[in-house]
Amino acid sequence: MHSVLTRGNAILAYTLSVLAALTFFCFASTVLIDYRTTAAMNTVKVFVKNVPDYSASREKNDLGFITFDLQTDLNHLFNWNVKQLFLYLTAEYVTASNELNQVVLWDKIILRGENAALDFKNMNTKYYFWDDGNGLRDNRNVTLNLSWNIIPNAGLLPNIIASGKHSFRFPTEYTTARV
Repeated sequence: MHSVLTRGNAILAYTLSVLAALTFFCFASTVLIDYRTTAAMNTVKVFVKNVPDYSASREKNDLGFITFDLQTDLNHLFNWNVKQLFLYLTAEYVTASNELNQVVLWDKIILRGENAALDFKNMNTKYYFWDDGNGLRDNRNVTLNLSWNIIPNAGLLPNIIASGKHSFRFPTEYTTARV
């Protein structure tokens, strides 16, 4: 005869084994899905200011201001293994002092069940577009990219970049008025 603890241990071990197998099948059923889609972006207003950096050396650095339009439909990305999407808009550019600069300008979390068809017009950035120098004024090739992380119930956390980028340039003169 087995004791109550032995039987409880056997039931618990069997239950955990079944749950681990089900979790693996949940992951395996969605691992090959292509989560890429297109996004349309456009800049509406673009300004650049030269402002002092009060945190470090009091040198003046460039601070960019943009407003943007963003259209994409992400509803088809949700399936039974996707809990939420973490979207973020980045700007990439090259300066004389840095070969690659990447700045996150905006982000959003979309939970399962929410409307994931985005149609934003004239949106302000959520975070500062700060350059550690004077690399924004007259920068002719700044590229906006929309990316997202898929937060699954089980499995990998893929980082996907949308197809569809938008390139723009900053003006040649600094703006002195309030933006």
